Parts: sequence; structure tokens; C-alpha cells
Amino acid sequence: MMLVWLIVIPLVAGAAAWSAGGRNPLRARWICLAGLSVDLAIVLSLWLNYPDQSLLSRNNAWVLTIHRDWIPQLGIGFDLGLDGLSLLMVTLTVVLGLASVVCSWTEITERVGFFHFNLMAVLCGIIGVFLATDLILFIIFWEIMLVPMYFLIAVWGHENRNYAAMKFFLFTQAGGLLMLAAILALYFVHGRETGIYTFNYFELLGTSMGSWASMLIMLGFFAAFAVKLPAVPLHTWLPDAHTAAPTAGSVILAGLLLKTGGYGLIRFVLPLFPEAATQFAPVAMTLGVIGILYGAIMTFAQTDFKRLVAYTSVSHLAFVLLGVFAGNELALQGAVMQMICHGISTGALFILAGILQERLHSRDLSRMGGLWAAAPVMGGMTLLFALASLGLPGMGNFIGEFLVLLGTYQADPRMAIPAAAGLVPAAIYSLCMVLWAFLGTRTDDRKIPDLSTREVALTGVLAVAIVCLGMYPQPVINAAAPVFRSVESGAVALSSVEGLGIQRLSQNGVPVEEGGSIALPTLITPSPQPFRGGRGNDLERSHDPLSLWKRDRVREAHAEISLDFQYLKRPLQPRVPRIKVTYR
Repeated sequence: MMLVWLIVIPLVAGAAAWSAGGRNPLRARWICLAGLSVDLAIVLSLWLNYPDQSLLSRNNAWVLTIHRDWIPQLGIGFDLGLDGLSLLMVTLTVVLGLASVVCSWTEITERVGFFHFNLMAVLCGIIGVFLATDLILFIIFWEIMLVPMYFLIAVWGHENRNYAAMKFFLFTQAGGLLMLAAILALYFVHGRETGIYTFNYFELLGTSMGSWASMLIMLGFFAAFAVKLPAVPLHTWLPDAHTAAPTAGSVILAGLLLKTGGYGLIRFVLPLFPEAATQFAPVAMTLGVIGILYGAIMTFAQTDFKRLVAYTSVSHLAFVLLGVFAGNELALQGAVMQMICHGISTGALFILAGILQERLHSRDLSRMGGLWAAAPVMGGMTLLFALASLGLPGMGNFIGEFLVLLGTYQADPRMAIPAAAGLVPAAIYSLCMVLWAFLGTRTDDRKIPDLSTREVALTGVLAVAIVCLGMYPQPVINAAAPVFRSVESGAVALSSVEGLGIQRLSQNGVPVEEGGSIALPTLITPSPQPFRGGRGNDLERSHDPLSLWKRDRVREAHAEISLDFQYLKRPLQPRVPRIKVTYR
């Protein structure tokens, strides 16, 4: 039930804050803070109760699952699951949720209760996205994120807030509709092939479909995730939304909502559509390189502090797209590290931008300058997070970007070289941001207060987190290691096996093409839920960690697979595995 409580507690706390906010705005803030603190305690208990032996070293990455029938006639269930990747993202969500409540403590003075209800509803949807293992439940949580964020921008935002909120809504809603259509298409394809109509993620893995169908359905998922990431050219909603959003809204957008796009690519696109992802990888990696360079160049045209940071997000999150489709463990490690560290460092920069706006009533960098003397602690914190953003060694962002580039170089050096070149303008614009805001010549004689105790504590916690991740990233890498290994190993893609009447396909191993189309299991193996299949012409699968999917004339068979392969320097393209298959 802990997974359910992680979702329910923020929503209940938000409703209570809305009820109490009309009478006592301060009480609404404390209610949300208390609710998220309970969620943080649950997350910490998950880390403590699932140490190395159960979370970090098991081939089965899923350490907690919940399955309840919801609408069994349609194959819809209330299915939640937690693995290392989900736990990392939920931890990030709770931490940045707490930061969002604290940073809006004095900024939000109108409709305080309703503000905190929308903030907590967004967090509820984000946590649900990271835990859902039923695709209908996933799309419901995906849409739950949308409406409250629209209100956060439209009601409490700054200039052009209605335009920015509507643009955000239209882009993300269009992506969600494409994904819903893709989910329904996958549902019917799986039902036609197996006779089982289900939205269960584990049962949809390995669905047999034609290459064109696989590509079209995959593109529906990819479009939704690319809008949220965001990938160029689907990024245009992001600078407007960040500029108009209140500080807490910008922190949630940059730190969490964008990460649902990268999470979706790792969780759904690669495992559900391995062959289509392989074919599409060069296009996706090209979009990643373009995003890195485009976002970096566009930052130099910005004079608005928040808009500048928004374009840095376009550049830095393009590394995630590049790493996911590079298709090897190093790149995937870098993609996950980049998501987490970008959420911390960029979230902190938006907090500091909001603090400056609250004091100066402006985000215009041309009206700043020389603020270091008046606010040295604020300047030091901004410099620290700017250095983290540019990828300074010793900071978490360096680990993420370095691993992505190293993994990409192994996959395709032609993509890695221009991506690495994007780090040069990143260093320039990050340092210029600090120069324009805190150094240089004073434009007026205004005095601004330095960071308060609350603000020092908030930014200090994030600073410690980004430095610790840079000095010791192993906990993050270990937590998601089963995910990395299973994605790297390929994907379930068995079409048929010839010569099923013989007892042993090969004694010493044969190339895949000689024995049929056999590939390796993917992101989620073994399935933590029983497979509801049949015999004969129905699809059957074993529950061995290296399970074999099989069809047609075999009524009772068990497959044992051993494998040994190396990777070509192409995305998601292993050398021909040497397979040993034994039928009993």
C-alpha cells in the first residue's frame, strides 16, 4: 500500500490546504509541507528497506508491485510498480515538491489554498506517472498533470500568462492524444495476436506486430514524450511557460514535468518497440544533437533571466534524448543522471530567479549587475548552480553529460563530436549569466536583501545534493542498474522458431538467423505478475529471467537460453548473439 499512499497523500494534503487556505493561508502551507514530509518519510523507508540485496543487485528490478482489477472486461487494472528508476524519480519529485512549497512561502499571497491544491495535484499526477504499470492508468496520471499546471500558470503567472498557459495546454494535450491513440492501437494489435485484450504493461511487452505498425505506434508514444522533454522542434511552449509561471511552477516544470518525457522514453519506447526504436535511433539522436546546439545558441539572445534558463533546459535535456537512443549502458546511465541533476540544478536556478524577481520586480538582466556586493550569498549560490549547469567536474551534471557523450561515442562518433561541441557555449552562457546579474557595473543604487535563513536552507540542501551526486554518483547508477542492463541487452522480439519438433535446436549455439528470430528480454524481466495465457496457438512464456516467447505448434515447452555478445558501434545494434535453446 505504500505506493498508493505516495499518490494519495499529496492529493489529500492539497484538498486540506484548499479548505484551510481561505481562513489561514499559513496553515495551507504547513499542511502541504507536512504531507510531502510524510511522502519523504515513505521514500526514505523504501531506500532503507530495499538495500543492495533486494534493489541494487537483483535481475528483477521490480521490488514492489500492486495489481487490482479495475475494469476487467476491458483489461484495465489498477497496476502500480516500483523499481530503481521509479524510486529515483519519485525521490526527486518529493524533494522538489518540498522545495516548491518553501520557495513560494512569501511569493504567493492570493488564493493561497487553491494554489497549493493545484501544486499538490500536479505532484500527485507526476508520482502516478512514475509508478503506473497499466497504460490507461498511466495516461490518466499523465493528464492529471496537465490541468493543475495550466491553472498555476494562468492564475498566478506573470506577463502573458494566459497565452503561455494555453500554449502549454495545447502542446501537451496534443501529445497526450497521440499517445492515447497509440495505446489503443497497441491494445488492439496485442488482442488480435494473442486473444488477450489488456493494457497491462508487462503483458504488452513483446507484442508481435508488423514493422510499419510498430513504427507508427512508437511514433505516437515518442511524440508525447518529445513534447514533454522537450525535443526540438516541439519545444516552443517551454520558454513561454517558464517565463510566465510562478517560481514554484517553473521548479515543477523544469525539475519534474520535463523528466516524465525522458522517463517515458526509457520505460515505454525502448522496451515496447525495440525494432522500431532501433530504426528510429539515428533520427532521434540527430534531434538530440540539434537540440543541444540550438538551445545553447538561443540562450545568447535572451535578456530575461528565466527565459535564459529555460533555453538551457532545451540544450541540457537534449543529452537525455541522445543518451536514451545511443542504446548502451553508459549512455543510459548518463541519461538518468542528467535527468536527476538537471532537475536539481535548474530547479535551483529558477528559485534564485524568483528570489531576484521578488526583490527587484524584474527579471531583465540588463537592469541587474553589481548585485554581488549587496547579496554575496545569493551570488555565490547562483555561481555554484551555474557551474553545475555548465558541467563542471565535481558536480552531478558533469557525470551525466560525460557518460552520455562517452556512450554516444561508442555508438556513433559522428553524433558525439558535435554534441560535445555544445558544451563550449554552455560554459560561456552560464558564466555570462552570473556576470550580467551579479558582477559588472551597478545600474542603480537599489539595495536588495541577501538570502534569508529559509532561502539559504533551501538552496543549501540543493547545493549539497548536486555536489554529492558529482562526487559519488554510484547510488543512482546502482539503483537503476537492472534497468540499464535489461535495456542494453535488447528486447523481446520472437516471431517464430523453425524446427520446433526437434528436442535440441543446437548443442553449442548457432547464430540467431539459423534458428529463427530470437531476441533477448527487455526492460521488465521477469514479470512480477502471472501471465494469463493459454497453450497451443496462444502465446506462452516462461518466467525465467531470460524468458523466451514462443508461438504456434508447441503445446508444452521450456526454453533455456545462454548468450554472449558484443556491441557494434551503432545504436541498439548488438552483434549476432550466440544462442543455445533447449526444448523439453
